Amino acid sequence: MTTLEITLLVLTMLAAGLFCHYLDAKYNWQLSAWFYGKPVNPFDARQTVQATPAASKDAEIASLKARIATLEAIVTEPAFELNQQLNQLRKEG
Repeated sequence: MTTLEITLLVLTMLAAGLFCHYLDAKYNWQLSAWFYGKPVNPFDARQTVQATPAASKDAEIASLKARIATLEAIVTEPAFELNQQLNQLRKEG
C-alpha cells in the first residue's frame, strides 16, 4: 500500500467513527457501544439514556433555591426563635 492509500484508509475510518458518534448523539442509537462489543441493541428504546434537558435542570435548581430561601426566612424569623426557646424551657421544666 502506498502512503496515500494508508492516509485515505485512516481518514475514512476516522470519518466513519465520527459519523457513528454523531448518530449516537442525535438519535441515541448506541452504535459506538455496539462497535466496542457491548451487548446492546442500538434500536431498543428501553436502553436509551434519558437525558434531562438543561432547561429542566435550571427550573429545578430555581425551585430548590426558592424553597431554601423560604426555609431560611422561617428559621430566622424572631417568632420561630421564641417558639424554640419556649419549647426548650418546657422540656427542662
